[in-house]
Amino acid sequence: MESSPTMEIIEMHRDLLSRLLPDDKTDELTVHQGQFHEVVIGSDRVVCFARTEAAAARLPERAAVLRALAGLGLRFRTPQPLAEGGAVGTDEPPYLVLSRIPGAPLEEDALADPEVAEAVATQYADLLHGLAAAGGDEKVRAALPAAPEGEWQEFAAGVRAELYPLMSDSGRERAERELAALDALPHLTSAVVHGDLGGENVLWETTGGLPRLSGVVDWDEVTLGDPAEDLAAVGASYGEELLARVLALGGRASDGVSGRIAAIRGTFALQQAFYARRDGDEEELADGLTGYQDA
Repeated sequence: MESSPTMEIIEMHRDLLSRLLPDDKTDELTVHQGQFHEVVIGSDRVVCFARTEAAAARLPERAAVLRALAGLGLRFRTPQPLAEGGAVGTDEPPYLVLSRIPGAPLEEDALADPEVAEAVATQYADLLHGLAAAGGDEKVRAALPAAPEGEWQEFAAGVRAELYPLMSDSGRERAERELAALDALPHLTSAVVHGDLGGENVLWETTGGLPRLSGVVDWDEVTLGDPAEDLAAVGASYGEELLARVLALGGRASDGVSGRIAAIRGTFALQQAFYARRDGDEEELADGLTGYQDA
C-alpha cells in the first residue's frame, strides 16, 4: 500500500517531531500542505517545514512578522513563534514552531444557513475593519512592509517573461486579458493586508450554534496595501453573495472597490503559478497553469 503525503512527512521527520511536539503521538498528527510550507499540526503547537529552499530562506522573516503582529492589538488571535531550527551546518531541516490557534475552517456547506452566513459576514467585516484601522497606526506602519509602487506592473512583466513560454496561445490570450485589468489599480498602502484571507486561513469555533472567529493563520504575504486583495480572497472562497454582504456591512458597497476586487481576483491562478515558479515548486506551478495550457 502506498503511503500518503501526510504519512511521508511525519515519517521523514519522526524523531524531530517527537522532540518538538512532546505532548503528541506522532501517529495522531495531521499535515496541511500550503503553497510554501508543510504544516504538521499538534494539539497546542504546529511545526512548519519549508517546501523549497526559497521558502526556507524566508522563515526568519516570517517569524519576525508574526512577532510584530502580536503587538498590534488585533481583535483576533495570530500564531506566535515558539522556536526556530534547521540552521546551516545542522542535519535538521529548516523549521518554525508556532502556537496553534484553536478552531477550523468553515465547512463547505456552512453558509447555506442564512443565520450562519450573516454571522460570518459580520465577523469578516469586523476583521477587515480592524486591519484597516491597524494600517493607520504609525507603530504598525513602522513594523510591516509596504506594498511597493508598481508591484502589479512588475508582476505582469514577470508573468509575461517567465510563464508565457509555458502557455498555449489561447492561454497567453487569457492571461493578457487578466493582466491588462491590473493597469488601472491604484497604489494603496492604507490597510494591513493579510494577502491570502481565504477560507483555509480563517479559523472558527462554534458558540451557541453559530461560528465565532477564533484566529487567522498563514501571514506569509502580509503587507500594508489595498484591502481589495483580502476582499478578493473572501469572494473566491465564499462566493459573491457573502462578499456583497461583507462589503455592505463595511460600508464599502459603492466606494469603487468592486472593480479592484475583480481585477485582483482574476489573477489568482497566475499569482499561484508565478510564485511557485520563483520558488521552484513544480506541483503548485502545474496546478496554477491549469487553464492556460491546451488539454
